[in-house]
Amino acid sequence: VSGPARLLAFTVALRTLNCFFVQTSFVPDEYWQSLEVAHRMVFKYPWRSNETCWFNFSLSILNINNYGYLTWEWTHGLRGYSYPLIFASIYKALQLSGMDDVKLLIWVPRLAQAVLAAFADVKLYSLVHHLENAETAKCVYFCQLCSWFTWYSCTRTLTNTMETLLTIFALYYYPIKGSKVGSSCKYLALVALAIIIRPTAVIPWIPLVFRHFLQEQKKADLILHNYIPVGLVTIGTSLIIDRVFFGEWVLVQLNFLKFNVLQNLGTFYGSHPWHWYFTQGLPVILGTHLPFFIHGCVLAPKRYRIFLMTVIWTVLVYSMLSHKEFRFIYPVLPFCMFFCGYSLKHLKAWKKSAASCLLLSNLLPALYTGLIHQRGSLDVMSHIQQLCNDSYQSQASVFILMPCHSTPFYSHVHCPLKMRFLQCPPDLTGNESYIDEADVFYSNPVGWLNKEFHDDTLLPSHLIFFSVLEQEISSFLALRGYEKTATVFHTHVPQGRVGSQIYIYRKKT
Repeated sequence: VSGPARLLAFTVALRTLNCFFVQTSFVPDEYWQSLEVAHRMVFKYPWRSNETCWFNFSLSILNINNYGYLTWEWTHGLRGYSYPLIFASIYKALQLSGMDDVKLLIWVPRLAQAVLAAFADVKLYSLVHHLENAETAKCVYFCQLCSWFTWYSCTRTLTNTMETLLTIFALYYYPIKGSKVGSSCKYLALVALAIIIRPTAVIPWIPLVFRHFLQEQKKADLILHNYIPVGLVTIGTSLIIDRVFFGEWVLVQLNFLKFNVLQNLGTFYGSHPWHWYFTQGLPVILGTHLPFFIHGCVLAPKRYRIFLMTVIWTVLVYSMLSHKEFRFIYPVLPFCMFFCGYSLKHLKAWKKSAASCLLLSNLLPALYTGLIHQRGSLDVMSHIQQLCNDSYQSQASVFILMPCHSTPFYSHVHCPLKMRFLQCPPDLTGNESYIDEADVFYSNPVGWLNKEFHDDTLLPSHLIFFSVLEQEISSFLALRGYEKTATVFHTHVPQGRVGSQIYIYRKKT
């Protein structure tokens, strides 16, 4: 593929295909911190606010005149509305054009993310073309396209994905020796936007911005003409957007920092040993790119050491936090791809064989994780959607008896179906004996269900749960007249409360 227009067209086509080849769930934030918030922002609550609550459904949801649900992060001001506003704009456009079909609400945001990912891929190619040459740029571009983790993540509506894409765009304008397109104002604006969307974006940019500041001769001008204006405009815009939707002044970036770093409350969602990113995190997301990355780090000229320093610094900082996830270090993957491409270019006689090996070894994990692993969470939503079309929609009600946020919610149903799930907000009051609803349920499922639904009129019409729970609650299901109506495959590697299949039970009428 040659020529800027043809390269872009090819990349957009590939990422569009990529989008449709990712039909699995990754983490709850993919929906709960973006699409669910956007859906609630746009579509108004269709029931009367004084209507009786359905089996202890949270009254606060009825009082906000929207149908949907905001997780605890939003009620405590840890998340900002800037990112969901992008998807809310898409939803509003679909609503105004009368095209707010549930399929379009699911796929159009994903496709928008895919197109943006394609532009980022081309920007990465252009950056290396400016810094090195066309051959190296092609190798880096190839490594980026055949990365299984990029394929798995780049079309998802995650703040980590947008953080990564904005990092690539900012890197393109970063003033590094040899760059002909460096622009302090542009790269700083993109970095600031990334920080507004996800405050952790500041981490990889600390060494880069510090290096730029040290090398800049006119330091006062950089502060007065770039740092201060860019900072004021982005923080001001973020504050105004959040003021509109929160109804009060909230500095979400500060709240995010307090919770995740100063209080380290992220451990509520699990903790890992300090070395996890070095022994598992980075090796897994790099996959078979790892030897190329190491080789590229050895070969690359001194002027690119800042990229390697960025990778090491970021992984070290995240290693100090107890709660760790693969997606947290996704933003350093483009830096790694630079070194992988540099390695591939210098393999000369072995280049074609190495490229073939990279492509084939990444193809299987990309297809497996994109099409098979953890697909039940999304597939089950199509079964719930069917309840919206049934004549007894007003009588239908769904209870998702799964680890909280296992599935999307109204953004993937788009009708005023009565739905509930087990909740698990962390305790922010310091109560050491606190146990969330999901943990209370799993400690004694039958006892909890009998207590919650002591009156048969409160029973939901449909129960959805993982296969591992079936045996435990079988007596409740039989006694209350539930029958299995569907079995949905989820994963080949069930763990703990997550089963290999999802069951849908319906109450006999």
